[in-house]
Amino acid sequence: MNEIRRYRDFLDRGKTERECISEIIRLAEEKGYRNIEETESLTAGDKVYYVQYGKSIALFHIGTEPAEKGMNILGAHIDSPRLDVKMNPLYESDGIVYLDTHYYGGIKKYQWVTIPLAIHGVAVLRDGTKKEITIGEDDEMTFCISDILPHMAQDQMKKTASEFIAGEDLDLIVGLSSEKGENAKDAGKKRILSIIAEKLGMEEKDFQSAELEIVPAGRSKLMGLDQSMLLAYGQDDRVCAFTSLDALLDAGEQKRTACCLLVDKEEIGSVGATGMDSVFFENAAAEVLQRLGGYDGLKLRRMMRNSYMLSSDVNAAYDPLNASLYDRKNASSLGGGVVFNKYTGSRGKSGASDANAEFIARLRATMDRCGVTYQMSEMGKVDTGGGGTIARYAAYYGMQVIDCGVAVLSMHSPWEITAVSDVLSAEACYRAFLTME
Repeated sequence: MNEIRRYRDFLDRGKTERECISEIIRLAEEKGYRNIEETESLTAGDKVYYVQYGKSIALFHIGTEPAEKGMNILGAHIDSPRLDVKMNPLYESDGIVYLDTHYYGGIKKYQWVTIPLAIHGVAVLRDGTKKEITIGEDDEMTFCISDILPHMAQDQMKKTASEFIAGEDLDLIVGLSSEKGENAKDAGKKRILSIIAEKLGMEEKDFQSAELEIVPAGRSKLMGLDQSMLLAYGQDDRVCAFTSLDALLDAGEQKRTACCLLVDKEEIGSVGATGMDSVFFENAAAEVLQRLGGYDGLKLRRMMRNSYMLSSDVNAAYDPLNASLYDRKNASSLGGGVVFNKYTGSRGKSGASDANAEFIARLRATMDRCGVTYQMSEMGKVDTGGGGTIARYAAYYGMQVIDCGVAVLSMHSPWEITAVSDVLSAEACYRAFLTME
């Protein structure tokens, strides 16, 4: 079906935050959205976007009501667990050439060895030239992290999963040295540097001003004999990002201003200038107000406080093979529809926003009116599951917010599993939410 094909294309084209933003802007401009920096005034029906350093974006469809009456906001994150290339990464050890890495977000380190990997990102040279890099995705060449053969892994197999492979050992093999004897020292590294210069236009010091991400190589796929599921990298949280975006781009005339907020850094605590724990979104809303008749601090506060938000983030799907981790009656299921999670957090709801009952009742009524299939869930048993989302940062402004997204199996693994029907339910949910008054 067309929606799923487009979703898969989005995943395949957007394996990094920057790639996602480029694709989001392309799709938005096809639907009439403009960069807010190129506009002087806004009125009902206008569509604009605001970008933060090429890694976060807020899109607005201006409604007929005054902005201070609030917005309907769909918020998701576009970063995903991965490996990042260090600033001084290239080295040779006994004839094998490696790139040194640092993992990003919560991963099981052992899952990243012996699978095909690709390098995506940018390198900015000293003169400001930006090199966009994608290498290792084609059928002829890829990269990998090695592991010990089972015949020699007796000591390794006695370790816990977290110790099975050290973070410092997650280094990517990028080449070999064929030199022997006196000429062998760093010959492989020099050879790889010459290839990097030829293919990528980089010298060794350019790694210091690069953002290179190591991600699973390959395209998303339909999964199962019945093709009822999707297997892909980065579905946490790009499944919610895409469906939120798609719902906004197809929205008709809006009474309340509609917004899609897609941010970076959620997997490491929403930190930094492109994370939700910054004034990025507040600044974007202020720019909208300025063009709607003039910035006013009190109007901005009212605009934020009177908004509704779905923190569009994934939830842990019930896994029958690990049933003891779940409270079954409060667990989300693959194929059960979009998931509402009243609170996330962990250990006594720490870090949660904990949505109000009145807001949930309004959402239930809206979903039932629009025929949306949904389920109410939490993430694992008490004292077992939990995790933070961007909801807590939206709640800071006093707006009504709840986590709402797609159930995922094998979350945070290199390849994650979702149900096709849940992706469609999520988009239907987000479309319905944008109509809520």
